[in-house]
Amino acid sequence: MKHVVIVDGYNIIGAWPELNKLKDVSLEEARDKLIDMLADYQAYKGNKVYCVFDAYRVPGLGGKYRQRQIEVLYTREKETADERIERLVADLRGRRVQIHVATSDSVEQHVTFGQGALRLPARELLFAVKEIRKEIRTKIEETASPAKNSLDSKLSDELREKFEKWRRGL
Repeated sequence: MKHVVIVDGYNIIGAWPELNKLKDVSLEEARDKLIDMLADYQAYKGNKVYCVFDAYRVPGLGGKYRQRQIEVLYTREKETADERIERLVADLRGRRVQIHVATSDSVEQHVTFGQGALRLPARELLFAVKEIRKEIRTKIEETASPAKNSLDSKLSDELREKFEKWRRGL
C-alpha cells in the first residue's frame, strides 16, 4: 500500500513552536526548515509527502515545485490551501493509497476525512518528526564512531608499525 502525507504548510508552521518563532523572523526560513524536516520524515518513513502553502492573496496560477524530494504546492489566486488539499485528496485517492492530512484545522480534518483521508494532527506529526530525527542522529553516531570506521582499526600491528616508521622518516 502506498502512503501519502499531505501537509498544510502554514498551519503546521503556526502549530510547531520552533517554526512559529522562526516565522516571525523570516517566513521563508520557516518554510525551508519545515521542508527540511519533512524531507527527513519522507526519507525515513518512505511516505510520499506533499506540502501545500496558501497563496490566496497572491496573483498568479500557483505552482508545483520539488524541493528536497518534497512536492511543494502553492495555491492559485483566490484558492485556499484547504481547497487545494481537498482537490489533492480527491486526485490521489485510490484502492491502494492511504492518505493522511496533517493539519490542526478541525474543519479541514473533517472534510478530508469525509473524502477517505485520515487525519494527522500537527502535534502527532511533530512528535513523529522529532523521533525520526533522534533515530537518524543515533544511527549516524553509531556508524561514525572512530573504532568502526578508522583505517587504523583495520590494520595489522605489523602494518601499523611500518606506516609509523614511514611517517617518522625512519
